[in-house]
Amino acid sequence: MIRISELPLPLDYTPEALRQAILQRLAIPAADLLDFNLFKRSHDARKKNSGIFFICIVDVSVRDEAAVLKRLVRDRQVGVSPDTSYHPVAQAPAQLKERPLVVGFGPCGVFAALLLAQMGFKPIVLERGRDVRRRTRDTWALWRQNALTPESNVQFGEGGAGLFSDGKLYSQIKDPKFHGRKVMREFVRAGAPPEILYVSKPHIGTFRLTGVVSKMREEIISLGGEVRFDSKVADLLIEGGRLEGVVLASGETLHSRHVVLALGHSSRDTFRMLERRRVHLEAKPFAIGLRIEHPQSQIDVARLGRFAGHPQLGAADYKLVHHARNGRSVYSFCMCPGGTVVAATSEPERVVTNGMSQYSRNERNANAGIVVAINPEPDFPGGPLSGVQLQETLESKAYLLGGRDYCAPGQLVGDFLRGASSTQLGEIVPSYTPGVRLGDLSQALPDYAIDAIREALPAFGKQIRGFDRDDAVLTAVESRTSSPVRITRDPESLQSLNVRGLYPCGEGAGYAGGILSAGVDGIKVAEAVARSLS
Repeated sequence: MIRISELPLPLDYTPEALRQAILQRLAIPAADLLDFNLFKRSHDARKKNSGIFFICIVDVSVRDEAAVLKRLVRDRQVGVSPDTSYHPVAQAPAQLKERPLVVGFGPCGVFAALLLAQMGFKPIVLERGRDVRRRTRDTWALWRQNALTPESNVQFGEGGAGLFSDGKLYSQIKDPKFHGRKVMREFVRAGAPPEILYVSKPHIGTFRLTGVVSKMREEIISLGGEVRFDSKVADLLIEGGRLEGVVLASGETLHSRHVVLALGHSSRDTFRMLERRRVHLEAKPFAIGLRIEHPQSQIDVARLGRFAGHPQLGAADYKLVHHARNGRSVYSFCMCPGGTVVAATSEPERVVTNGMSQYSRNERNANAGIVVAINPEPDFPGGPLSGVQLQETLESKAYLLGGRDYCAPGQLVGDFLRGASSTQLGEIVPSYTPGVRLGDLSQALPDYAIDAIREALPAFGKQIRGFDRDDAVLTAVESRTSSPVRITRDPESLQSLNVRGLYPCGEGAGYAGGILSAGVDGIKVAEAVARSLS
């Protein structure tokens, strides 16, 4: 097939308009166009007040493809379409000597288990949390009744931390083998909207994602795999630097020499177990900060101008970066258009904020983390778990500032910039439940982070009008932006540096950041396990 890499189209284009644009671009008669497929679509809003249009990547099948390519050989926007189909690297032998274990059933664990099952290896999945139905009920209990279930919440359970988020499916990772396309196709096959295959910033949303994950679990089981919930791995069996199996919290022992360790970034007790077992760990950079909320309509106008509210564009997002005078980088994180700020703690007497959107993205507010990048040296020196300790300290402080009942401490942006405690909301009503208690957030983060954010907000206001409006709402604390730990692995075998048979992967291991990249890493590790078992 032929790929056209940049094809401009109006916002209200029709399939026939796309067809005519292809014919004109390739300068071929209508009879020579056999088929076409929209591979990617993004919008160009750089001149938002004069005109916004789509930029499309299209794969086209034509008669006499060689002749068309030869005629357009100097056109850099026309070429051969790459092969984005997935090709399995192995197939399980008729008699399996052992079944691989997959620890964790977030995006990385889901795709590791799914790929292993599709290749015939019948994996056993061990998930400390509960299935999506029970997990959703437990999560809502925290949001509505201030009741936390430590093993079943926003962080733990089927679908992982990405389940209660915007369901974003885009990433900037290098993906030469198009594993990301495999992730997308499996999601669509399990019931996700087909448009995620071509829109530039695809998302599914929490409620739809729950059904998708459930169907993927059903496929794993139908292919001979097994998914065990309420099955927390409490210890590893290691002999002579070789993994022999795992021990569950229940006391049950499962033997396997191939264990995919697909932990989430909040698996702190498991990190500590790994440190006791002397599995090679290292502290890694992450970010800390606050959540901010604005009216979504304000963001739409700032980003889309007179096209705000156009049905083809939906709720607008943003991406902001500021380099502060104290040397800190401040940036927006996990921006959720038309979403809510959610209680995301997994531990008693701690408060954590995160963002979530449904597929419709039609809630009143936009929210995002405004976070400050930090590094092991000099921000949290010590052992490999020093970042975990910093997170715990900040989350415990947020619990105290919020009133000790899982309410989040909050402050209006104007008061935050002036250094004054907030006592009353303005027009913007915060979406966080159980609730927000206004006060002074200057103690919620280290001084260097507070200073950097105070400098960044007015700078962001110059990029997005009203971003630093007085009554925009800040809530604390955004502490789990990514894993503070890396479970280091060999770049070739993808096994732990010092424990053979242990395959660390995904966000908790420090090798992914978001649903798509975690899914891709799960595929890569599944392939490594399959090669070893074949």
